[in-house]
Order: sequence, then C-alpha cells, then structure tokens
Amino acid sequence: MTLKLSRRRFNTLVGTTIGATAMSGILPGRAVAATTEITVLNWKGYGTDGTFAVKEFAARTGVAVKHDYFNSEPEMLTKLRTNPGAYDVVLINSARTQQAQADGLIDPIDVAAVPNAKDLVPNLKGHPNLLVGGKLYGLAWVWGMNSLAVRHGKVAGADSFAIFLDPKYAGRVALLDDSATAIGIGALLTGQDINAPKDLRAVAEKLKAMKTNVKLLWSSEDEWNKAFAADAFDISVYWSGAAVRSKKEHNLPVDFIVPKEGAIGWLDGLSIPSSSTKKEAALKFLDYMIDPTFYVVWAKQAGAPASANEKAMAQLPADDLSRQVHKSEYLANSQLMSAMPDKRRQEFADTWEEVKAFYAK
Repeated sequence: MTLKLSRRRFNTLVGTTIGATAMSGILPGRAVAATTEITVLNWKGYGTDGTFAVKEFAARTGVAVKHDYFNSEPEMLTKLRTNPGAYDVVLINSARTQQAQADGLIDPIDVAAVPNAKDLVPNLKGHPNLLVGGKLYGLAWVWGMNSLAVRHGKVAGADSFAIFLDPKYAGRVALLDDSATAIGIGALLTGQDINAPKDLRAVAEKLKAMKTNVKLLWSSEDEWNKAFAADAFDISVYWSGAAVRSKKEHNLPVDFIVPKEGAIGWLDGLSIPSSSTKKEAALKFLDYMIDPTFYVVWAKQAGAPASANEKAMAQLPADDLSRQVHKSEYLANSQLMSAMPDKRRQEFADTWEEVKAFYAK
C-alpha cells in the first residue's frame, strides 16, 4: 500500500480558480478604495481566499484581505499562539473552538455587528461547540460530512462503512489520514460515540482489519483527485464539499453516499483572534462570508460545503450538487465532531498511529 502520513483536512484547488469577475453586476454599490488590510488564517482554497470574494469584499468595504494558511488544526492553533497580532479572522473546526477559547486565543463575537447572522440556522448559530459561558466564540459558517465516496459504475450497494472491510475490494480503499475521522469510522462500525468511544481497542481492531483493502492514506483534496483519476482506488472516506468539486470541476465519476451508520458531521466557524487590532473590519468580513451573495457564487461555480445561512441554501437551484449532497436530514442523522479533552484527543492520535504502523508492516 502507499502511505501518506502527513495530516490535512482541506483543499488546495479551488480558491484562486474562480474568475475575478464572477460577481460582477450582482451587488449594488460603488467600489471603495482599500484603506485597511486584514489577514485571514484558513485552509488554502477554502472559500475565503477566492479571487472573486477578496475583490468584491474590498470593493464593498474598502478592506483588503490577505491570507496565511495551515495544513492541520494543531498547526492552526500553534500559529495563533506564536504570532500574536498577525491574524484578524481564523477558520476553526467547531470541535476546536472551545480549546482555542480556553487558551485565550479568540474573543467573543458581537453578533449584533453581523447582520446576516439573523438568517443562520438556529441550532447551528447557537451550537454548543461554539459557546463558552453563554458567549459565542465562533460564527457558524459551513457544515459538511466525512462520508463514503465510491467510483460510479464500479461499486454498487455501498450503504455502510463496512464496505472498507469487504475482501472484494482488496487494495481499492483510501482513508483520510486524520485521527478524528479514522477513530470516528471505527466508532460508528462498533456502535459507539465518535467523540467518546468507550472501547478504543475495539475501534483499533476494526481499523486494523481493513489493512488488506487499504491502498492509500490521503491528506489533501488535490492528492485525492489525482489518485482517483489515476484509478488508484474505488472506495474512500471523503469530504462532502470536496466530492461536489471532484464531480463539477474535475468530471470524476464519484458518488457520495451517507451510510446507514450516519456520517461524521462537522461544523466550521469563523472566529476573531484576541490579538487582532482590526476587529471591526474582521466583523465585516464575517458578515460577508455568511452573505448569500458570496455563498451562492462559491457553491455554484466551484462546489462548497453547506452554508449555515438558511437563505443562502434556499437560493441554490434544486438540482445544484452542493444542495443535493447536503440535505438537512443527513446532518440530523450524523454524529457531529465535538470538543474533547486533550487526553482523549491524544488517545485518538496514539491509536491512529498504532493502526498506521500496523498497515505499514
């Protein structure tokens, strides 16, 4: 098997590929010369750095946007800790929001200064992952799922993560090199809570039983697309928004399936670092990021996770892939990644390293 042991969640392809004129004529108002600059910390190519978005936001507000990137969630936290004052907006998986708050890295968000927040889905807007002491530390932005992706026309009847164990697919499976996702799959297959499995040994053994089938451990969307296009595997765990892009932008024959166990759901939020000196401009950017006019262009042209803004999702055509993949009932039937203590997070990491070492033998 081929092992890629670096860890990464999202996606290097999309951000700069959308034309700078994508939103031309959509929004009223005269262009404003940029007088302020903010820095956003995010995964590369994950919506906020889209050419059209950066240009339109600057024209609308006079605020220029530059970016810095991370390749893992621990790296994101490290960058916030070691570069005070460098960032004004940060993308945080809501499962990590409380950890960032406990470390003093992010400030509460003044929702009154974010007009579009009124249209956020209520149970996402006030999700427990985003709250500490009744205060909101992350603005719900997008949600999605880590679930099954299979090669259309070659894999039939895939309705469970148990397909990763089917001997018929020896050497044809790819897994995401991420401990939370891997442990989550093992937990679902052993009937446990993805965030707090009581029997990690059972999880590890279930994952180890996939050894013969696992060909690749992938860590980026670009890697996944290239390997799938090269016929390296037929079955994988994959991100919902990425599956849309793989079909729409790369014409790959991929079907995205939510299995009977449910998917591993996640909610990404946007936060403002405590050390930011440009919080007013940052709040304007948060408001723009949940504006339907931004989301609809992102989703229709590139493919995106589901917006936490109800009006944004409603504006997508009924046959749009982003809307089809992200049905609300899928989220309801999935377990959402949630905050966990450092000790448990380390146990997840250690278990996954043990499984990967077993694969490598």
